[in-house]
Amino acid sequence: MTPVLLLAAEKESAQVTDWAARIGWVVGLALFVALVYWLMREGWKWRGTLQGDLPELPATPDETGPERLTMSGRYHGSTTAGQWLDRIVAHGLGTRSRAELTLTDTGLDVVRPGASDFFVPVAQLREARLDKGIAGKVLTEGGLLVVTWEHGDRLIDSGFRSDHAAEHNEWVEAINSMIETNSREGAER
Repeated sequence: MTPVLLLAAEKESAQVTDWAARIGWVVGLALFVALVYWLMREGWKWRGTLQGDLPELPATPDETGPERLTMSGRYHGSTTAGQWLDRIVAHGLGTRSRAELTLTDTGLDVVRPGASDFFVPVAQLREARLDKGIAGKVLTEGGLLVVTWEHGDRLIDSGFRSDHAAEHNEWVEAINSMIETNSREGAER
């Protein structure tokens, strides 16, 4: 036979796609992803249950006094102080959101659209510092404003990132100054 005829004789039709097997794999993968998300959600709810002893978050008082500083940015979450991976999820503290912070003579007001707002009285503020990370969010060195405060019998670190990162230093100085002034006044009484 001539080579041209051999080539024509060897041609076969293209493989037919096995749609049943393909659909089975897609459905199996979708079920696996759904299971993983469900387990993550249950873990989140369980963590909230374990942290159920955390008291309700304080609401903003009617009179807060004049504003010292304001900042808009993001709230990245709260953790147990000193343990940047131990996220606190009770009372919505684990929910990331936009945030509007206002520092007044009475404390720190955190307004979060779509999440629970909270207020930290000046007597509960312990420290402010610049850091690079908090559970689930890592930035460059000094890219995160971390405020340590006492709630119930726990010390909590809350992480914020301003829309204008240059504001962070001013916030650290103002909060730490308020804490010093408050502790001096408390010692004089």
